[in-house]
Amino acid sequence: MIFTARIIAWRAGLQRILEGSPLRKYSSITGMTLLLPIGLVLWTEMLQRGSLISAFEWMLKNTTISMFNYGIYITLFILVYALVGRFVVAAGLSALLLTLAALTSYFKSSLIGEPFFPWDLMLRKEGLNIFPYISSFSAASKLLIILLCIICIFLLRIIVPKLSLPLLVRLMFGLLSIYVLYAAGVQSTWAGKLAKELGYKETVWNQNKTYTDNGLAAAFIMNVKHTIIERPEGYSKEELARIADSIVTIQQDRAQSANGVQDNSSASGRAEVMPNVIFIMNEAFWDPMLLPNVSFSEDPIPTVRGLQQQFTSGYLLSPQFGGGTSNVEFEVLTGLSMSLLPQGAVPYQQHVGDSLPTLASYFEDQGYYSMGIHPYDGWFWSRNRVYKSFGFERYKSKTGFDNPQFKGAYISDEEVTKSIIEEVSASDRPMFIYAVTMQNHGPYSKPRYQDHEVQVSGELTEEAAQILQTYTQGVRDADKALGDLITHFEQSGEPTVIIFYGDHLPMLGEQYSVYLQGGLISSPSAWEWSLEEWQRMRSIPFVTWSNMPMEKQMYPALSYSFLGSVILDELHMGKPAQFALGSMLAKKLPAMTGALYVDAESQLYNKVPEHSKSLVDDYLKVQYDLMFGKRYLADYVDGTFIRKTPLEGYTLE
Repeated sequence: MIFTARIIAWRAGLQRILEGSPLRKYSSITGMTLLLPIGLVLWTEMLQRGSLISAFEWMLKNTTISMFNYGIYITLFILVYALVGRFVVAAGLSALLLTLAALTSYFKSSLIGEPFFPWDLMLRKEGLNIFPYISSFSAASKLLIILLCIICIFLLRIIVPKLSLPLLVRLMFGLLSIYVLYAAGVQSTWAGKLAKELGYKETVWNQNKTYTDNGLAAAFIMNVKHTIIERPEGYSKEELARIADSIVTIQQDRAQSANGVQDNSSASGRAEVMPNVIFIMNEAFWDPMLLPNVSFSEDPIPTVRGLQQQFTSGYLLSPQFGGGTSNVEFEVLTGLSMSLLPQGAVPYQQHVGDSLPTLASYFEDQGYYSMGIHPYDGWFWSRNRVYKSFGFERYKSKTGFDNPQFKGAYISDEEVTKSIIEEVSASDRPMFIYAVTMQNHGPYSKPRYQDHEVQVSGELTEEAAQILQTYTQGVRDADKALGDLITHFEQSGEPTVIIFYGDHLPMLGEQYSVYLQGGLISSPSAWEWSLEEWQRMRSIPFVTWSNMPMEKQMYPALSYSFLGSVILDELHMGKPAQFALGSMLAKKLPAMTGALYVDAESQLYNKVPEHSKSLVDDYLKVQYDLMFGKRYLADYVDGTFIRKTPLEGYTLE
């Protein structure tokens, strides 16, 4: 009773102070509305940067861009205030929303080197996949403290008056706030000019630097424009007709160059000898022996090492680090490039519509049974929908595996090998299979194997050594599963081609700790890396195997977008439109991401080199045409392939 009485007395006292008269009330609202966003800027920057000192230093050194962030926060708060009508509740909701955004950005940057993007809001259940990585005691305690702070703000409503505004005023301020936020997001003329005058500078290829330089609110809202895919300059039907002529020339030159070589395609383009074509994208597969400061008791990947000596192999330049598997699938299957989309974009979630021409639909046209295999939930990255759009005939997800063996938390790589063998054996047609494994998915911070075949030693902390030990055993299992698959087809003699690679480097500790201690990089800050370090942190080994005669090639750097063209050349098969153009670009610029470009002479660039700009522009126009445009290209070349609709008999397991 005494406590309740005191609360009532405090509330009455505050009401007299804050709402004693209309002038006092609106002065109080105005003053607190102006002060609150300053605290929100400091609070969110502290969370995103990991320390209060770093936040203070940034605000003091970047006063004008800090004011831009302040303006965004005050606008957001006014919008929330207009919606809920109570000052304290609006303050609590604003703090909660911004805290979640800042923490997401902090953990994403710490773990996979990418901040929080507007399009991350579309990830839905996929976004929950980050929680296993932040389950440490220190992270959990920080989250608990932050949660308690937010709760305290909401509890203030018990003693603080409503400080409400008239409905008409709320409506007016709400509409004005929506307009301001929209203008900043799409960068209308006045908003874009204001941002530049206040010092906003964007490093498109390095969004971590963009967020660090400009602050969370400014970088986030200015990235909204990247969700809008703009039409490339010069895009038109006439321009696509010109590009189509060059594609036809490439295709004809390819056919002529096959004279004197045992060609594997008939006049129609269909293969006369039709081997099974099996792509295996192994989760987070990489060669840990590339760490210069670490020693291993034996080679963890002897199968891959042997294939590198005997068959076509090389290194793929991944558009991702530590996550974003679907973006790598997108590049391989479509022959299109993530480097031409905003950093952090997820085409499977954002841009893949009812149909898109891919390797799956191409091989289906050639008489193959086209199938996707992934031992995880079918909804993840929307594969159950996207694989249909890509022209697969069947998709086997986790539920399609009958009583599978698990290694750790996921279905083992050996089970994927067994599934591939079973599907090929049961098919009366040659198969195109795109298999994505799951066993070696992170996190690796907790031991998941009883035995370790390969021992790790070197200049590593105990935690880093344990992480690398767990990861290396997964790599060893992946290599063994590949060896078992090869052994099966060696014995069966059924014509088969296998393409094996990883999707990205693994996330080995926060702030790249294993890579830093292992000597692969010199700094935990990605924006401080040299181009050579960027290449090391994005290069994934790929190997091939075949029981058919195939020419051995070595690719020091190759984009995943161009891998399909390489394999079609190896098979002496024709290349459909975007793959043909990609093969031409690959001769000048074989590897490209938003942060790194590698030309045919192995020279490194942080932007498209001048000698390849015109080809990249053509490639961009074709990509836009197929994904967002009118598909003018189909009027001039490969119309059936480009306009092909999903198969009516598509099966999802």
